[in-house]
Amino acid sequence: MSAHESIEHAEHAEHASSENKKIALLISVIALCLALSETLGKGAQTESIGKNVEAANLWSFFQAKTIRRTAVQTAAESLKITVPGISDEAQKAAALKQVEDWQKTAARYRSEPETNEGSEQLAERAKHAEHERDLALAKYHHFELASGAFQIAIVLASATIITGMLALAWISGLLALGGVAFTALGLFAPHAVHLM
Repeated sequence: MSAHESIEHAEHAEHASSENKKIALLISVIALCLALSETLGKGAQTESIGKNVEAANLWSFFQAKTIRRTAVQTAAESLKITVPGISDEAQKAAALKQVEDWQKTAARYRSEPETNEGSEQLAERAKHAEHERDLALAKYHHFELASGAFQIAIVLASATIITGMLALAWISGLLALGGVAFTALGLFAPHAVHLM
């Protein structure tokens, strides 16, 4: 090999090494973005599961209150029907007092703002938990798409080093930008793009 050829070979190797360093830096930045989107995605997924459990518990509590209210209302209505047939005034007064107590209890089961545990309040709380669950799921879907874009971008950037095809690096960069866009959507506007 002549001196001229070895200088050209050294220059080519130095250029390739410089390009590889740039690609390695690109891979590092994309890997950082991937780690962030995965962390955000896992957090959103965990939140959605928690809110789903909370909503299910609240709806179960709502159903229990509704069943109790129905049972108390039924008992009150049944006793109210029998009151005219009671001849003893003391028993009649006691029965009417019991009907009134049951009606108050049924009303309390319907709405109990002091404890926030009436069926109306429970329904509102359950709907709020469902809304938060849906928001967390929307975020999660965006973060998952971002993670997928980052993973493909890393593979393409890695392939650039092996093949020397710079077009793969450009495609990798575009995919990484798409991943950043989906991460931003997940953070700031999860309902702007409806994915699922």
